[in-house]
Amino acid sequence: MTETGLTIGDFTEADEPYRLFAAWIEEAKASEINDANAVALATVDADGLPDVRMVLLKGFDERGFVFYTNFESTKGREILGSMKAAMCFHWKSLRRQVRVRGPVEQVSDAEADEYYASRPRGSRIGAWASKQSRPLESRFALEKAVAEYTAKHAIGDIPRPPFWSGFRIIPQTIEFWHDRPFRLHDRVVFARTGDAWDRTRLYP
Repeated sequence: MTETGLTIGDFTEADEPYRLFAAWIEEAKASEINDANAVALATVDADGLPDVRMVLLKGFDERGFVFYTNFESTKGREILGSMKAAMCFHWKSLRRQVRVRGPVEQVSDAEADEYYASRPRGSRIGAWASKQSRPLESRFALEKAVAEYTAKHAIGDIPRPPFWSGFRIIPQTIEFWHDRPFRLHDRVVFARTGDAWDRTRLYP
C-alpha cells in the first residue's frame, strides 16, 4: 500500500500524479542503495541533437520538478536555448520508472539563494571554482581554483554565483511504469489539460 492508498497493482487508478510520485520516491529512498533522487536529464543542443546526464532532483511540488546547475554548463546552455527538457527516474530496486516532459522555467532568486545556502561550504566553493563542462588542463588547475576561492571566502558568507541557479520542469506529461512478468508491464500517463490531468493507461 502506498501513501496514495493504492497498491502496486492499481496505481494506474490514481487520479493525479504528484501524490503518486511522492509515494514512489519515498519508497525509493528506503530501497535504493544511493541517491533515490538521481534522475536522467535530457536536453537538446542547437542542432536538435539529444544530450543526457544524471542530476539530482532537489525539489518538487505541483509547480514542477527542480534541479540546480551552472547555467554556463552544457546542460545549462542547452536548456536556456530551448527552455524544454525531460527526466527519467529509474528505481531498479522497485522495478519502477517515471518519465517527465515539459517546458522549463528558472527558479526565483529567492529559491536559488535558499538552496545554495543549504549546501555544504565546500560545495558552494566548488560552484565558483568549476567552469563546468569546459576543458580542464589538469586536476591541479581545479584544485588551485578551489584553493583560491577558499582563501577569498575564508570568512563570512559565500554568495551564490550569478551563473548558478535552478531550473523547474513544468510537466506536460508524467508517465509511471511498473515491471510485470513476461514484459506485460503496467504503464499510465498523466497529461496536463489546463489545471487538470487526463489519465491514460498504455500498452506495455
